[in-house]
This record gives sequence, structure tokens and C-alpha cells, in this order.
Amino acid sequence: MHINLAMWRKASWQLIKMEDKKEWDALDVVSKWLIATRSAVTLVTVYSCVISGILAWRDGYFSWVPFLILTFGLFLAHGTNNLLNDYTDFNRGLDSGNYFRTQYGVHPLVQGFFTKSQQMRWFFISGILATLAGIWALLSTGLNPIVLGLFTFGAVVLLLYTYPFKYWGIGELSIFLIWGPIMVGGVYFVLALVSGKELVLSNVWSAVLAGVPYGLGVASINVAKHIDKRDDDKARGVGTFPVRVGEAIARRVDQIAVVLIYAVILYLVFVSRYFTPVMLIVFLATKDAITFLRVLNKPRPEKAPEGWPAWPVWFSGFAFQHNRQFGGYILLGLIGDALLRIFLPTFWPAASIL
Repeated sequence: MHINLAMWRKASWQLIKMEDKKEWDALDVVSKWLIATRSAVTLVTVYSCVISGILAWRDGYFSWVPFLILTFGLFLAHGTNNLLNDYTDFNRGLDSGNYFRTQYGVHPLVQGFFTKSQQMRWFFISGILATLAGIWALLSTGLNPIVLGLFTFGAVVLLLYTYPFKYWGIGELSIFLIWGPIMVGGVYFVLALVSGKELVLSNVWSAVLAGVPYGLGVASINVAKHIDKRDDDKARGVGTFPVRVGEAIARRVDQIAVVLIYAVILYLVFVSRYFTPVMLIVFLATKDAITFLRVLNKPRPEKAPEGWPAWPVWFSGFAFQHNRQFGGYILLGLIGDALLRIFLPTFWPAASIL
């Protein structure tokens, strides 16, 4: 076994398909973890944390060590959730019979790459490391009750998302809350507390609202994926949101989520003036947004369109492409916005309301 940095990069950016156990066994530990936890998807956690970090930087609360501990811990927590998700679904027999999940990436349990005990060992190690980061946040903030509440809420969602939240049709909502206002606002709040500087409560609430657009983007991917796998989920009794409300309504809700992304940013620029107009750079992603919205106007095809390389992924492919573009532009916009707020604070004075 040797360290495969090329695989680290590849697995962090795209979902990996692999059929040969010998090839799997030859991978280093980090490569296996990145592939098994679908790190091309868990990268959204890093984006949420970076958004928080930039907001904290512009408001004078940023420091590297706390930011890295929080980001690494939350990234591990997301991966831990995916390990538990695969274990739970495999144990319940859901991932058998060429199920959707097994068609787009490595599933170590289904493919015999891991035994159940090995999967749980990886789950516990990842979970312990993520928990240590959470304990650090609690101790560093003096057991702040809000931080304790955020820690508890995150732990509950991690353990209960796969079952029963996903079965109740509220998994998609929990994803919006976690990767949007809660994670962005929560990381910002912890960074502000550990900075030792005076906490401005209005800034915290603005950061919470600033997390809404990215949370909607992450949720749009999840809703799209669950529309793609709706038939399989319905047949197996998994009551995701698209299963509960039907494909047509789920497509409309996903369209509303995409539109709201840009509406909230307009609000934050022109009404609350929390952001400067440089944040309008995110509208460069509207080309992919419009493509996604148009695709959502029609039901999912019965079979892969000619030349489509990613089947059975359909709606989620367009959602993922849009979120990748939007995520990149929002980070660029935030950096530019922070520079303006720091060096030209009178350029775009904030309004007195959120």
C-alpha cells in the first residue's frame, strides 16, 4: 500500500466507481475513507465552513486553528453519517438488487470490500474524531448553551437522518437546515465566541441568513437525487419527500428552492445591504440554474437520453453542476465582499434592518 495523492484529489472531486477488490485493497486508508464516504459530496460541508470563515474574517472574528478544527470535525461528521447511512440501508436490505445507490459509486458493503464489522469500525473512528472536534468547540466556548444545542442537534440528525427522518419525508428539510443556516451560522458563532472580541448579535443573525442560499443549493441536490431514485425508494418503503408528495410537486419545490437562492442574495445586497454588490457575481451561475430549472419542467426520462453518461443520475446531475458553479462563485463573491467591507467600509453601508 502506498499513499495515492492522485486518488485523494480524484475522490474529493468526483464519485468513484470500482469493481475490483484487489484494486480496493491496494488503496491507502485515506483514499478508502474518501471513496467510502463519497467525499465529492461531503465537500459541501467544507464549502459551508469556508463561507462561515470568510464571514467571520470580514467581521474580525477569524482565526485559523479554530476554523480548521471545526471544518475538519464537520467534514468527518458528514462522512460518518454516510458510513452509517450505507450500513443502515444495507442492514435493512435496501441496497440489494442493483439499487440506485449501488449504481453511481462504490458501496463497500454491497461489493464485499468491507465486512459489516469493518464498516462499523470506520464509523466509530470517524465519529470519535468528529466528536472530539465538537467537544473542543464546547470547551472553548465555556459550554455555551447555544453551542451545546447545535452540537446536540447535529448529533441527532447524524444518527437519525437515514432512519427515520428520510422515511418521514423530512430528510431534505434537515439537510437544508444543517448545511445552510445552522452550519454557516453555527461555525460563525463559535469563531466569534473563541475570538474573545465583542459579539454583535445582529452579525450572527445576518450570517445565519447568509447561509440560507447555500443550504438551498445543497438541499436542491438532495431533492433531485431523491426524485431520481423515487421509484426504487417507493418500492422499498422509503418515504422521502418526492415519494410522499409525488414527482411533480417535488420538481416544483426544487425549482422554488433554486429561485430562492438568488432572491435571498438580492435581499442581502439591496435590502439589508449585508452584502456589497460584488456578491452579484453569483448570478454568473444562473446559466446552469436556468438549465436545471428547464430540466425540472419535465418528468424524469424512462431511460438514459442518447449520450448521457451518468445514468441513473438525471436531475441530480444538473443540480450538482449548478451547485458546483454557484458554490465557486459565492466563495469568490464573499472574498471580494470581505475585502470591500474591511478596506472600504463606507462603500456600501449596511441598512438598519436585516
